[in-house]
Amino acid sequence: MSAPLVRLPSLDLVRGFVAVGRRMSITLAAQDLCLTQSAVSRQIHALEDALGLKLLVRGHRSIAFTPEGERLFRSADSAVQQLQDVVGELKGPTGRQTVTITSTMGLTGLWLMPRLGNFLQRHPEIEVRVSANSRAVDLKAEGIDLAIRYGAPGTLPEGAELLFEESIVPVAHPSLGLTALDSPEALAGQVLLEFDGPFRPWLQWSEWLASQGKPIAASLATALAKALLATQSAEPYPSAWQTLAEVHLRIARAQQNQKAARDEHIAAGLAAATQVFISNPNHALGLATQGALYLLRAQTAQNPPARQLAAQAAAKSLRRALNSDPFLWHDYVPLVAEAGALAPPEIDAP
Repeated sequence: MSAPLVRLPSLDLVRGFVAVGRRMSITLAAQDLCLTQSAVSRQIHALEDALGLKLLVRGHRSIAFTPEGERLFRSADSAVQQLQDVVGELKGPTGRQTVTITSTMGLTGLWLMPRLGNFLQRHPEIEVRVSANSRAVDLKAEGIDLAIRYGAPGTLPEGAELLFEESIVPVAHPSLGLTALDSPEALAGQVLLEFDGPFRPWLQWSEWLASQGKPIAASLATALAKALLATQSAEPYPSAWQTLAEVHLRIARAQQNQKAARDEHIAAGLAAATQVFISNPNHALGLATQGALYLLRAQTAQNPPARQLAAQAAAKSLRRALNSDPFLWHDYVPLVAEAGALAPPEIDAP
């Protein structure tokens, strides 16, 4: 049943909500609308009050849609885009062609923006709009001409073109006096810095050391001790349990040739993840870590039914994580695709 026209929210409120949804950032939406951040925040609160629904979940550094908010955005974004198109046609051509690009923040700052000035000088007839984010986008619905994303082969949509591949190499300050960084022996006694996150193991030393037949790096053992200590406080935060689950995941990945130890850390990691959800069932990183642990169990399971059940559980957790925090799209999507390939839909996860 449709709502009467008189009861529809103001277009200003809907426009503010769509702007935030497109950018997943109140700051960037405010820039698009030439408003202050507080003004856009008031628009969102006014729309939520008018509908009597919570539309956005506001985190410390991010925002995410509620299920109702996501449903409204899909409809409102399409309607606003149609209105933008019609108004543009009615006003006639401006003499400049607009191209909208969305790219990850790193690629935007380090690769795209340094080249943009020269491009605009050569093509003054083109206006380029850039949105720096990593969330999943619908190019047609959101009026985006080009999306640049980071992803593993086989996980990208049909029609995607490879711009360049990534090479990861170790680097060290010249003052260390190292002549080579190509073996575990060359790294002995050095402080190893790495990317702190469970979804890019290729950016972590433990996986490479394990491939060279070396035991778990001391940094992982220290991280496990610290994580365990954090969970022993009187009222441990969900992030403490999430960190413990993440460390167990990293250690399990490093135990490539030690099945018993690997399975033990997977089980311990899943148990820690369960503690995260006691106070926050939609903890995005907790769900993602849980999904990655289930996926590792699926990848190493020798029994086909067990592998399928674990894979489907992984896909379920990872999709929930993606819904809770779209900003981590580039971390989750490769894992979701891999889990989906291992989990036929007819197998029910526990």
